[in-house]
Amino acid sequence: MDERYVEALKAIAEPNRLRLFWLLVQIDERICVAEAMDVLGEPHYNVSRNLKILQRAGLVTAKKEGKWVFYTLISKKLPFHTKLIEAVQSIPKQEFQDEIKKCHLRLALREDGQCVVGPASQEWADICSIE
Repeated sequence: MDERYVEALKAIAEPNRLRLFWLLVQIDERICVAEAMDVLGEPHYNVSRNLKILQRAGLVTAKKEGKWVFYTLISKKLPFHTKLIEAVQSIPKQEFQDEIKKCHLRLALREDGQCVVGPASQEWADICSIE
C-alpha cells in the first residue's frame, strides 16, 4: 500500500489537525500560522507543527512571503485527495461555527491579501471582546 494514503489519513485523525484541515477546506483560502493561532486559540508550536504534518502528508502546501508562511490546500489532487476533501467537507458546519466566524473576522484584518497583524494582538483581542 502506498504510504501517502496512510500518512494523509493519520494526519487528519488528530482533532486539532482535522480542525485546521477542515478550516482550509471550508474557506478555500490560504492562511498563515498567526491567523490560524488566533482562529483556533492554539499556541504557535501546536499550529506550526500541525500544519507541517499536514504538509508532509501531502494535504497542504506552504509558501513563504516576507515574514509569513501561508498554507493552502494542495492544488494537484489525486482522486484519493478529492474524496478525502469531500469527506471533510461533509462534516456539518455546526461543528465548527466558532472557527468559521473567527476566521472571517481574522482574514478581514488583512491588507491587500497579506497578513499584517501578528498573533494575539491587541487589535484581535478588541475584535473578540466585541463579539
